Amino acid sequence: MSRNRNETLETIGRLRVGAIIRTKDRNVAADAVRAAIAGGFRSVEFTLNTPGALDLIAEFAENRDLLVGAGTVMSAEQTRQAVEAGACYIVAPNCDAEVIAESRRLDVVSVPGTYTPTEMVTAHRLGADMVKLFPAPADIPLYVRQLVGPLPELRIYPTAGVTPDNFLDVLAAGAYGVGFVSSLFRPDDLARKDFGAVERRAADITRRAHRG
Repeated sequence: MSRNRNETLETIGRLRVGAIIRTKDRNVAADAVRAAIAGGFRSVEFTLNTPGALDLIAEFAENRDLLVGAGTVMSAEQTRQAVEAGACYIVAPNCDAEVIAESRRLDVVSVPGTYTPTEMVTAHRLGADMVKLFPAPADIPLYVRQLVGPLPELRIYPTAGVTPDNFLDVLAAGAYGVGFVSSLFRPDDLARKDFGAVERRAADITRRAHRG
């Protein structure tokens, strides 16, 4: 897939769903993401607090059929490192003007973490391509719907709290896409190294995401 910022942004919206891995075991991270890809995911994110995250980004970015992102990016320097490794989108739990600016300079998509309308509009005006909804509100679909009504220019991307049970409602409410973390990569599955369970869950999610 192209690493051009605008094309990456368009592809994220078309794919609708992304997989986000956060674990303390590099090998588990690699195997879990391979299972998600086998189940149909084409957008995968490695958080930088996962051991060997930059190496994993470089490894998976060799597959031109994938969009590979970096998560928990907390500085302009980490942004540069992630992009050099092959990341085409940069995700953070907070809104950092330097991370957004560096992402734009490097022609990659920026997705800062925001919660309130003020934070989201601030990030948008700083040049963010999307805004990550973080942390999760009690009712994600309702919250997204209330935001996109007066602020249709925002591309909202919820992650925390997104599950196989609610993600279609979140998308229908107006989210640009959604990211799956522990609801896809369940800790009990990872502890047992039951990557077959991850693949089956991924297949179910991607099938429903693109059914219509």
